[in-house]
Amino acid sequence: MNDSPEAPSAPAQPELPVVSEALHAELVAFRRDLHRHPELSRQEFRTTRKIKAHLERIGLAPTVLPHGTGLFCDIAAPGDDRPRLALRADIDALPVPDQKSVPYRSTAEGRAHACGHDAHTTIVLGTGLLLADLLRAGRLPRPVRLLFQPAEEVMPGGALDAIKAGVLENVDRILAVHCDPKVEVGRIGLRVGPITSAADKVSLTLEGPGGHSARPHLTTDLVMAVAKFATELPAALSRRVDPRSGLSLVWGRIEAGHAANVIPSHAELEGTLRCLELAAWHEAPDLVHEVVDHIAATYRAKCAIVYQRGVPPVVNEATSVELLREAMTARYGLHAIEDTEQSLGGEDFSWYLERVPGALARLGVRPVGDTAKRDLHQGDFDIDEGALTVGAELFTAAVLLS
Repeated sequence: MNDSPEAPSAPAQPELPVVSEALHAELVAFRRDLHRHPELSRQEFRTTRKIKAHLERIGLAPTVLPHGTGLFCDIAAPGDDRPRLALRADIDALPVPDQKSVPYRSTAEGRAHACGHDAHTTIVLGTGLLLADLLRAGRLPRPVRLLFQPAEEVMPGGALDAIKAGVLENVDRILAVHCDPKVEVGRIGLRVGPITSAADKVSLTLEGPGGHSARPHLTTDLVMAVAKFATELPAALSRRVDPRSGLSLVWGRIEAGHAANVIPSHAELEGTLRCLELAAWHEAPDLVHEVVDHIAATYRAKCAIVYQRGVPPVVNEATSVELLREAMTARYGLHAIEDTEQSLGGEDFSWYLERVPGALARLGVRPVGDTAKRDLHQGDFDIDEGALTVGAELFTAAVLLS
């Protein structure tokens, strides 16, 4: 007879709800409606009304943010004041023409959901529908806050407005997903630590007396000066910071002059500075000002610089990443998870993680077997809508396992 004590059994896993065919169809219809009617940052009034109406229809009480766009909604039993797990979606679109030939093509000229925010919004809404059913059945293990945030696509991001409005009050963890056209639908990419880059905007305005192009020595050659800024400023910065910080300054707009034989009196240059490491990001403004002053003095140009802080890197917390890993594994298996690299893109989800732990996962939206190279912020961007189910089931599992 064996008298040794039995090893304790592992705790039983909760039953994980699945998205039914009917709910999937509802989510697809909702996402396509948003896709047809994209709204730019801080203009998301229709989108906010649509989300609010869906939540109220199932008996929830969403709160619209002070500026009238974006909202949050708690799913909790009456009197349950325990800390919330927050699930965040961004709701704004981009000033990018929709180039797809699909029935749900954008009806707004020059605007499109070219970054997948319509999918993020639909996923958090679908999660809310599943969690509300669990609450009614007495199976919701903890209170949850759904957050639909406006203005992610502008610097420094609508997350700061949402935080100011109190969306993180009584929140102890926050999760999000972002569409990734490089990852196949049914899979997610995870990474502990930095997963996005810091992103700032740099604007230079040059002034000089102008003059005839035959006598550049008698004036300030602003075209030459702005060309030097465009090439020498990025080059100098690359030699002033640790290369491992991944600091990169790339120009997007340059403007100077209107005639071939006239040296202009005004020139402009705009670009974005991105950085993988937080320490170098904090040093970047002083370095930019120092190098700009040196180049301006060399070419006798008056230069005004506007350095606009954007967002710090999204730094995923290890416990939150593990929660997403456990949730995806429980629902789809280990094969559904892959490592992901740090992106040079910016994401204002980083502002939440400055205050509470959390993590962002890359959600696969590439159709199975599709080998075409696709990217975000392009007019032909689209998703495999099976990702809506995957995202909603991932978040629901994360809530049940947290």
